[in-house]
Amino acid sequence: MARAHTVLFSADIIAGIVRDLARAIDRDLGGSRVVVVTVLKGAVMFSSDLVRAMTTETELAYVTASSYAGGFTPGATLQLDTGAELELAGRDVLIVDDIIDTGRTLGELSEVFRGWGPRSISTVALINRTSRREAAAEATYSGLDIDDEFIYGYGLDWDEAHRDLPFIALANP
Repeated sequence: MARAHTVLFSADIIAGIVRDLARAIDRDLGGSRVVVVTVLKGAVMFSSDLVRAMTTETELAYVTASSYAGGFTPGATLQLDTGAELELAGRDVLIVDDIIDTGRTLGELSEVFRGWGPRSISTVALINRTSRREAAAEATYSGLDIDDEFIYGYGLDWDEAHRDLPFIALANP
């Protein structure tokens, strides 16, 4: 059965935000090759559009991190898989996430990566939801602020569905 979607942020709004974030990152990190670490699965579309909009030279890497287990709210534990150790020593790193919610994913990833000796770590998230923040982590760059709403689309899922939507929709459970 097809689901009706309540569009919160259109594809055009998202594209504009991505361009603005790319310009800010280029301004601050341009001139060096940046290791862009994308948090799977939700940030894939955002990260792909972001690196294409950037002029800064990038190297792509991926990690899996999740605190949602089929529900609308984050669980008590963060599942983190960085795969093989990334070569980050002495390099500039940009962590790309879809949404900063509790802040735990961003905080834990940054902490793990700091231990690998990068020259710098910057973070970017398309969505910033401060209402559920548990950790002091804030993104270096963030695009859209939302309240305590469950959203999906443009990489964000609703029980593993709807990641392919070109817009971000508001769930009405």
